[in-house]
Amino acid sequence: MFQLDIHHPIHIHFIGIGGISMSALAHILLDRKFTISGSDLRKSELTDQLEALGADIRIGHRKANITDDIDLIVYTAAIHRENEELSEAAARKIPMLTRAEAWGQLMKNYHKSVAVSGTHGKTTTTSMLTELYVRAGLDPTVSIGGLLPSIGGNLRIGNHELFLTEACEYTNSFLNFYPTIEIILNIEEDHLDFFKDLDDIRHSFKKFTENLPADGLLILNGSIPHPEFLTDALPCRYVTFGLGPDDTYTAKNVAYDAGGCASYDLYIAQSFAGRISLRVPGEHNLLNSLAAVAAACALDIPFDCIRDALAAFYGTHRRFERKGDLGGISIYDDYAHHPTEIASTIATARKLHPHRLVVVFQPHTYTRTKAFLKDFAAALGKADLVVLTDIYAAREINTTGISSKDLQAAIRALGTSCEYFSSFSDVEKFLLENSVHGDMLITMGAGDVVNIGEHLLGK
Repeated sequence: MFQLDIHHPIHIHFIGIGGISMSALAHILLDRKFTISGSDLRKSELTDQLEALGADIRIGHRKANITDDIDLIVYTAAIHRENEELSEAAARKIPMLTRAEAWGQLMKNYHKSVAVSGTHGKTTTTSMLTELYVRAGLDPTVSIGGLLPSIGGNLRIGNHELFLTEACEYTNSFLNFYPTIEIILNIEEDHLDFFKDLDDIRHSFKKFTENLPADGLLILNGSIPHPEFLTDALPCRYVTFGLGPDDTYTAKNVAYDAGGCASYDLYIAQSFAGRISLRVPGEHNLLNSLAAVAAACALDIPFDCIRDALAAFYGTHRRFERKGDLGGISIYDDYAHHPTEIASTIATARKLHPHRLVVVFQPHTYTRTKAFLKDFAAALGKADLVVLTDIYAAREINTTGISSKDLQAAIRALGTSCEYFSSFSDVEKFLLENSVHGDMLITMGAGDVVNIGEHLLGK
């Protein structure tokens, strides 16, 4: 495999450069004085930003974009083998890396690297750690799967010493990463269009842990069933976090304020360290914070810095984000698209005691909707009223015959009011006619459902 060395800049051409992860990688390499070119199907704010930094951007994928001076091709999984540029690069025998392979190669160039994995919570935990590392003066380079206001987006370019990133299990992409510290927040069934079952997912995480060096560290949620599967024969040491009495990092005397935000006594290896107060709601964020604390302690960040950074963290874009108020109706948005995430968000919302909890849910992918239909219904059924949109297809074609009407029937069978509309405009009309003062409205899903709440608010 081609070895990427940030100390020896070369010319890299990106096929599909406009994606959020590809553009972030290109941005980092531009900062390291690499020559960057790339192509995408359309212009965007991200491609404009790269052009302003000196990248040569071509709109459209064409054979002519592959020139003799290109040393390496980086391409996304969305690029088909028949792609003109990919075929031309192969014919010229130019070295190629997938996006995930390129990120993994980049990671090897840093003295310390931290990869945050798990079915849920990656973006929030990575964002918490960003705040911790920046406040501690470690000047990290960071790649996040969401938008963090304090860094003005999803990317922060720091020094060559510390790299922090999310690590997604989908298509086993995180197996291309070789971090010195790994966090596993949780392991649940998801991405069943790729994985066969939960055992297949667990085996993928097992392989991920095997990428750690002998002097590395695994930070593991202590409530993951049969943790010995992950820790036996581990090449390095591990610690656990959670609410169990035997976890290395745990919380005691937990209290929640009126906004659902936790404060707790932090114990490390059974010893009291101090009290932590969070500004993001829910038990799931308490657990995320414990994982972040463990990764901060691994780099010897003092408790006072940890406490102050967590107290200053107000969350990331699309994670139970308050968007505004409309006639006494509070409007929130959340990225939740898995039954466990939905249940956590609804439980958090209930702590705010709304008059009614109204969830506008956009299912994400046909395979996930079919695989978790009953679980989605059970989680969404905890709301007072559910409004469904069409399924957001993302990368898929509907070969299963599943639709939002199937989910509507399952929710109604549990006794919860549920409506379905095929257009966002019809959803908005229904909400305007049926919402009342004191309602909490949450737009929920990984697609573009956020646009409903923003349109209602006139944004």
